[in-house]
Amino acid sequence: MSVPPSFTRRAVLTAGVAGGLVALTQFAAPPRAVAAPPAGTRITELGPGMQQYSLMSGVFDGGVAYIGSRNLEPTGAIGVDVATGTVIASTTLTSGHSVQALALDRARRVLYLGVLQKSAGQPNVYRWALDTPEVPAQPIGRIGGDRDVRDLAVAPDGTLFAVGGSGPTAPALWQFDPATGQLTSLGVPDSSVNLARAVAATDTTVYFGAGTTFGGGGSTGRAALFAYDRAAGTFTDITPAEMRRDPSIRELAVDGDRLLVSTAGSTEPTKLAAISLADHSVTAIATSIGKTAKTFAVLGDAVYCANESGVLRWRPGAGTIEQLDTGSVDLGEIWGLDPHGDGLLVVSGYGFVADIASSGTVRRRIDLGEAGAPVSPQTCMGIAVGGGFAYVGGNGGIARHSLTGGGVVNLAAPGEAKDAEVVDGVLYTGQYSSQGIWSYDPRSGEPIHRVASFPSEQNRPLDTNWDAKNGLLLVAAQADTEGGGSLWAFDPLTRASTIAVNPIDEAQLVRAVIAVDGIAYLGGDNAQKTGPRGTVVAWDHVAGAELWRVETGQPNGIAALESHGRHLFAWTIKGTLIVIDRATRAIVHTADHRALCPGFAALKSARGVIYGVSDTTLFRIDPKTFAVTVVVPGINGGWYSGPHLNVDEEGAVYTLRGRTLVRVDDLPHLG
Repeated sequence: MSVPPSFTRRAVLTAGVAGGLVALTQFAAPPRAVAAPPAGTRITELGPGMQQYSLMSGVFDGGVAYIGSRNLEPTGAIGVDVATGTVIASTTLTSGHSVQALALDRARRVLYLGVLQKSAGQPNVYRWALDTPEVPAQPIGRIGGDRDVRDLAVAPDGTLFAVGGSGPTAPALWQFDPATGQLTSLGVPDSSVNLARAVAATDTTVYFGAGTTFGGGGSTGRAALFAYDRAAGTFTDITPAEMRRDPSIRELAVDGDRLLVSTAGSTEPTKLAAISLADHSVTAIATSIGKTAKTFAVLGDAVYCANESGVLRWRPGAGTIEQLDTGSVDLGEIWGLDPHGDGLLVVSGYGFVADIASSGTVRRRIDLGEAGAPVSPQTCMGIAVGGGFAYVGGNGGIARHSLTGGGVVNLAAPGEAKDAEVVDGVLYTGQYSSQGIWSYDPRSGEPIHRVASFPSEQNRPLDTNWDAKNGLLLVAAQADTEGGGSLWAFDPLTRASTIAVNPIDEAQLVRAVIAVDGIAYLGGDNAQKTGPRGTVVAWDHVAGAELWRVETGQPNGIAALESHGRHLFAWTIKGTLIVIDRATRAIVHTADHRALCPGFAALKSARGVIYGVSDTTLFRIDPKTFAVTVVVPGINGGWYSGPHLNVDEEGAVYTLRGRTLVRVDDLPHLG
């Protein structure tokens, strides 16, 4: 893939100011009594971990592209005049971290916004009056216990409908009546699904699309499509038989007298369908290309949608589907696709808007940073250090920080680098979602590129580790829709890769991995509320065989693993330290450190000790006494999916303090 020029230009700007950007926005944490950093500990700020205009939604109307932000603070949206290539309107919201759902009421000049948030209780649906864009978007309520709004739709009569999930119960269909200002639940049509990502509406019927997107396995349901009769107040299951085995309904859109439907693929291929609004019969169905199909746009007899590789063209009448050729331009993850004249307007997760011909030719690109979008630090993913660089993963890119010159370059990469390692100066990442392993050598001049692929259902890499004895990169992974997980192994010399699916058991994903003397130690967790978790397995990844296992008996899964001498250190979610003697396979120490670790954590060995970081604290474990000491209290790293840390060749620790990359020299422990 090629690096978009927009990122090259932004890299120059970023490099010019990186040294001076020390102000940061920190995650709020409750006050707590913590120890001061030990005398001699030195913290060096290296600038924002990753900054760009990150986005998660886009719609086009009246010559203006409206775009919702992702993992930025404050959360908000912008309006970009496509003709002039400038931001002409913007608004900020009072809650949430990302705007995934946008819906236009074109007749009434209103844009509705639905947000994702870390905890329920705050408003998650907003209304922005486009004729007075200087007035901030106003909250209109929240969709009950569902903390995330994944999709919105406006019926012709102006009624708004919302769907989402990530709450304690199955997702419901929600309705907002602008006349009364009331946001109410219309009920839960399927108690077995865990997320609703699609909604469409007419004046008589609302279409609700859901399934299992995260935390699959067990009794979770598959793709579910319901028609809600607005007059009768009843749901009818209209899921096409061909889609019932797919994990989830991904996209819905009303087009004339038909409903356009897509699914998200996993073990099953992605599907596209057209359904009659009159009798809900399937008038056309096709197997799509790739792992997802979302964001419908119609031009003539063709239906266009986005997959992970770009734009597809489906002609239901002819029964054909094809991938458009965009030449050397990588559109990245597409979050908006709308008709624009005789072509299409694409909103790319790489931070640009593209005008493309119906054939796929890219006619123009608008860099959002240059257009005036608020480029700012985002919450980050994984981190890797080595060869003179620190790499920080974000949405749609990886920031490469020079540790000698101080410059920063954003490398365009699809999805998210959940974790990474630097081996002999070369970066290797575990790339979400279903992107496999990617590689980047700063000495080669080549862009970052994929070097290994794995079954698409094994979509979420969580931890990486280098097995020096066997010369293999190990990646621990989770299967979001199917449950369980896997261990990947990749040989950089031969480019060969292997996968062990469910090496712990069918329920436990592999959240952590550490290689010691050529043996991989795996830490198990479970996305379900009940079932086994916290198992530690010694795994021969060359032979593909289990050697032994230890049941920790903890109520929470393993968040991180590290080793020192004969001991294996396991840190659980919510802060229990477990020390296992690898020779005797016995647990020799257990201690509760939940005051330092309210959630996830990461561990890394350096300078004769083991460093750990939680959402709140950087700490040190003495490998002989097992005592835990605070190194940096209140570090409050701006991580999106759990904290990370890594170390350079000298043993200095790199992590985030707020949204700023920091180097921590723990001077009392230089060896």
